[in-house]
Amino acid sequence: MGKKAREIVEKAGVKVDELIDMLKKAYADEWIAFFYYSWLAKMIKGLESPAIASKIEEIAKEELEHQGELADRIIQLGGEPPKKFEELVKIANCPYVNIPEKLEDMKAVCKAIIEAERCAIEVYNKLLNWLTGVKADPVTFHIIRHILQEEVEHEDLFETILGE
Repeated sequence: MGKKAREIVEKAGVKVDELIDMLKKAYADEWIAFFYYSWLAKMIKGLESPAIASKIEEIAKEELEHQGELADRIIQLGGEPPKKFEELVKIANCPYVNIPEKLEDMKAVCKAIIEAERCAIEVYNKLLNWLTGVKADPVTFHIIRHILQEEVEHEDLFETILGE
């Protein structure tokens, strides 16, 4: 635990336990997105699937990086990331991805990913607004802003694939 990091954030008026809870929920979202995206990348079928699977795998890796960044910050603030997968599903803001029944339907796959990314964008936008309101934790603010930027890029990529 980063005692000084927590102390600085607390002295600035941040409710650190509340922040940790929000970060844990986002952490859960990232693990779940990683799981679903990794699964989809392996399971989709059809002529376009190799190219789309490659993009999904890239995004899955970024989701895994996000969970690592969030875990590091949770620990720095004196918290502990959830240790049981079932807890992740219980606390997640975005607990699932709507996987289409027909895995060869690339349009439906892309729409499912866009929907999941939009949920993530909403989560990080709310977190960023909360952090802006407290104006006392530039480290967490930077991490969340970075993740939000990548989630927007993910949404844009799949909208572009769909021609939207």
